[in-house]
Amino acid sequence: MAWIVLVLAGVFEVAMALSLKLSNGFSNVWWALSFFVTAVLSFGLLSYALRTLEVGTAYAVWTGVGAAGTAVLGMIAMGDQVSLPRLISIALILMGVVGLRLLA
Repeated sequence: MAWIVLVLAGVFEVAMALSLKLSNGFSNVWWALSFFVTAVLSFGLLSYALRTLEVGTAYAVWTGVGAAGTAVLGMIAMGDQVSLPRLISIALILMGVVGLRLLA
């Protein structure tokens, strides 16, 4: 259960990062509010997962899911550059997350 909660925390981290971008320096109130809500959810779920999981593993997975998810959604929805090196790097991050899950 802690692993599912941890991945969900990573998904909220992605939403947090995209909300931060769309808030335009907190000048867009609704996106700023979305940032704060998703930040609380992400950190709250991470905190819950840390009751069971090791901190180093959980933090690495949380940031890995967040980084890879944000990069992919940035390319899909925000017009970020798509390149083979970027895609390979994202794949490596995801392989590390899977490796931590399998070895933890």
